[in-house]
Amino acid sequence: MTEDHITKEGSMKKNSMIKVAAVTGAAMTAVLIPLGGTSYAAGCLSTGCDNKGPVSMNCDDQYTSTVRTVNNNERIAELRWSSTCDAAWVRVHNTSSNPTYNAFGYIEKYNSSGTLLKSLSVAVPDSGNDWSNMLGGASYYYRVCISFQGNEYPLKCSTKF
Repeated sequence: MTEDHITKEGSMKKNSMIKVAAVTGAAMTAVLIPLGGTSYAAGCLSTGCDNKGPVSMNCDDQYTSTVRTVNNNERIAELRWSSTCDAAWVRVHNTSSNPTYNAFGYIEKYNSSGTLLKSLSVAVPDSGNDWSNMLGGASYYYRVCISFQGNEYPLKCSTKF
């Protein structure tokens, strides 16, 4: 074999390996990059969402709406409903400049007979938003409430949804 033939053969093998690596890398990248418009599935559905976080379960998406709101001394509780997950939660925030009183937001889940089945709470932050875990199931009724530690102000609740 001539030196020229060995160089060409080595070069051809090297070029083939580079091509294989490039094709493999491109294929792996294509798998990792979602197509435009691809949505990620929710992590739970209906009663399977009970006591799970709306953000971590991908339930707080473009199909989420605020269906009830209650204001108690400038502490706001919103009943949030996800049609993607068929689940609800309470989102709370404080619009008062006086954070002296500790307030809590509650979400309550009722059956069709009006019996309270479950309740979850979250403390109202001095600033910003916070939210509870979810309670799920489209055949149930939900409401949100705001209460104050020490009962400085009376309990206020929304109508059921």
